Amino acid sequence: MIGVPMPNPRDSLIANLNQQLDQFFGAGRSVQEIAAGVSGEREVIFGTSHSNKLRVERDKLAPQLKALADSGKTVIEAAKEMGMETKRARLIARENNINFPGPP
Repeated sequence: MIGVPMPNPRDSLIANLNQQLDQFFGAGRSVQEIAAGVSGEREVIFGTSHSNKLRVERDKLAPQLKALADSGKTVIEAAKEMGMETKRARLIARENNINFPGPP
């Protein structure tokens, strides 16, 4: 329509959000606060396909590294046995929640 001012899109979004909030709380629902780290979701890793490919390769090494950790080897000993750098072994351990005995 010519000559009629257009409504502000921000105002219509806010009105829609307020309507949805009224419906949510009007239905008897309440807000739930979830503590940090309790969601059970792993870290979201953004990156390129190359970094995703590297992550897949590290995930293939994780079971062997976990077995070495369970047998009582330190991260340095496990990395040496697997023929990799200690830094890479620590990265795999951190990504897969593997705990090594002794000093990190």
